[in-house]
Amino acid sequence: MISGKPIVGITMGDAAGIGPEIIAMALSFPEVHQLCRPLVIGDAATIRDALKTMTTEIKVEEIKRVDNAKFNQGVIEVLDLHNIDPRVLLKGRVVPMLGKAAFEYLQRATDLALSGKIQAIVTAPLNKESLNKAGYHYSGHTEILAELCGGKEVCMMLIAGNLRVAHISGHLPLTEACRAVNKERILTVIKLSFEVIKKLGIPEPRIAVAGLNPHAGEMGLFGREEIAEISPAVKEARSQGMNVAGPIPPDTVFYRAKGGEFDLVIAMYHDQGHIPLKLWDFLGGVSITLGLPLIRTSVDHGTAFDRAGRGTASPKSLIAAIGLATQLINQEKET
Repeated sequence: MISGKPIVGITMGDAAGIGPEIIAMALSFPEVHQLCRPLVIGDAATIRDALKTMTTEIKVEEIKRVDNAKFNQGVIEVLDLHNIDPRVLLKGRVVPMLGKAAFEYLQRATDLALSGKIQAIVTAPLNKESLNKAGYHYSGHTEILAELCGGKEVCMMLIAGNLRVAHISGHLPLTEACRAVNKERILTVIKLSFEVIKKLGIPEPRIAVAGLNPHAGEMGLFGREEIAEISPAVKEARSQGMNVAGPIPPDTVFYRAKGGEFDLVIAMYHDQGHIPLKLWDFLGGVSITLGLPLIRTSVDHGTAFDRAGRGTASPKSLIAAIGLATQLINQEKET
């Protein structure tokens, strides 16, 4: 093994989507191997099939244990769980077997990370319909990881360039997301985000908290969540020494953050944070799960069933996710 570089486990996600091909593409870049020792947790045959869309001399080798990996340049090593029947695999289709397999890749990666066999998890996308039809009733990676790690209170942060957004809630219907806006949850997300932003090299993060309602409620005229829940959380965070502003109208806060006024925005619900970030950099965004006892980053896109198997998907987000994972690992080593 190459000493010094962290081992990063890359879960294959749903084999019917673009996960296998963006993994194959990303691991063809020498720069990725200079950052870390990548190990795919998935299905070797599916990765080999994905390589057919590329003109490359890269080989795929199946391994049974992390200790068996050699991490040689030009080789993609796959910890193969042998949980896919290729006769059932249909690109771009919902297949419960593949939802089950995707869950098992994440489960194995979590076990490896918690035991110290790998130093981070980077996830390719899974398909929520396939996952649920397989009997795993979760709304995404974040919720699975929270349970696998013992029911931790977690949140999602997205990063694209200098725009960073953490979310009070994730995959919830909008009516439920509004009910999730409460002082305790907002304060938890501020604290989790504050610590991670410091690890990313910003010693005194400037945090903006978005409002929930138009014009941040306009002093209660358009809603009282800002008065009853958001402002008290901001006040409490300030009392604990954090540089927090808000609630700020959501139609201006992201513009101000993009301009450099803030290092992080706390969004009140999924789309409030995702829309501006994806507009800013649709292909290069990265997701981090905060609050876990392990490092997990992810692509900031879905399985893209409509493009699967064509070899036209971009590996930019996956490469960025691997880079961010290694940055967080190296930062932890220094502290």
